[in-house]
Amino acid sequence: MTPPASVPATLPASVPAPGAAQAVAPPARPAVALEDLRIPITGLRKVVSQRLTTSRREIPEATIWMDVDATELFVARDSLLAATGERFSVTALIARFVVAGLRKYPLLNSSVDTASQEILQHAAVNLGLAAQTSRGLMVPVVHGAQAMTTRQLRDAIAGIVAQSADGTFPPSALTGGTFTLNNFGSLGVDGSAAIINHPEAAILGIGRMIERPWVVNHELAVRTVVELSMVFDHRVCDGGTAAGFLTYIAGCIENPVAMLADL
Repeated sequence: MTPPASVPATLPASVPAPGAAQAVAPPARPAVALEDLRIPITGLRKVVSQRLTTSRREIPEATIWMDVDATELFVARDSLLAATGERFSVTALIARFVVAGLRKYPLLNSSVDTASQEILQHAAVNLGLAAQTSRGLMVPVVHGAQAMTTRQLRDAIAGIVAQSADGTFPPSALTGGTFTLNNFGSLGVDGSAAIINHPEAAILGIGRMIERPWVVNHELAVRTVVELSMVFDHRVCDGGTAAGFLTYIAGCIENPVAMLADL
């Protein structure tokens, strides 16, 4: 049926309505050429790159790890503050345990002399502390840590932390390490299989310490838990030695009072 004259018929979709503006597509813009950025590997980055590459190439490493209840470690830290009026960081306390552990498992305080095909077991514990500085990753060393009291070790570590902001370490502070402690938990990381700081034989990693459900005396409780990861040179020792060391450190963290009696 033809619609009344007062009602206009619908126009076909392909025919524009009278007086309708024609849409004009904007002119295409020329494509912007993207350029890759080349960043020279120089300075500290070059040194780190060379050392880590050497480590990966020469060291047949293995990794073990375990979760540890660190609740009592924080209790001990707070008790030390109350008893002495002095602050002890968790890192400093764990460093104390590491030094004691290396005296118990001295093979982990070693390096491999590839020329003579000998394991060189070091008499001194020169404890390296991986530090993220404004200049990049650095590993300043606490020399002679085996002869230090807990207070002396704490003060040495505090000095390293203070210098880490700008990375102004003298060359002597960055050489001679025999074992490295890496607290990557400060970066919000739970765990990591770190690369051994060549020519050392092992590195201990500390993850972040967070509250987790934990079974205590057959009951579920909320505890502060940390993951420890141990990377070691399999040329120097077998898994039993590394596991013994890691278990020893875990025991110190879970029951720190006896280890910290002598400050």
